[in-house]
Amino acid sequence: MKAQSAGILLFRMDEEGNVEVLLVHMGGPFWKNKDAGAWSLPKGEYAEGEDALAAARREFSEELGTPPPSGQFIDLDEIRQSGGKRVRAWAARGDLDADAIVSNTFETEWPRGSGKTTTFPEVDKAAWFRIEEARKKLIRAQAEFLDRLLEKLPRPPA
Repeated sequence: MKAQSAGILLFRMDEEGNVEVLLVHMGGPFWKNKDAGAWSLPKGEYAEGEDALAAARREFSEELGTPPPSGQFIDLDEIRQSGGKRVRAWAARGDLDADAIVSNTFETEWPRGSGKTTTFPEVDKAAWFRIEEARKKLIRAQAEFLDRLLEKLPRPPA
């Protein structure tokens, strides 16, 4: 079975009424000098039979160092990334200081073949982006979550 992840797409409205989303830049040496296509919603893998929303909430806390907002979660369903990983997501309205995140870490051999284990943050930064910019930053398949969010947000009266 291919890996499955769950995550939360945090959103807010700016002063002009534009939707902004919080994205995280993936940590580690592979992503270090990449920008376009190197961002994701905060997410992580979960086991078969585990509650996906509970996993998404846990992963949000682990990657950002703060719990997700309480309140309503908007179901954004699932996408499949190019490598086959399934990603299940929910959106939640909230706000946080993107510069104050504290991510958990992982270990990997680096440089490759060196026999040396190095510790890296799972997420090395977070930032707020308007939808148009977020499309450029996100892993391609995850951009579908932006469309789904916009479809499900209530429209302001004309």
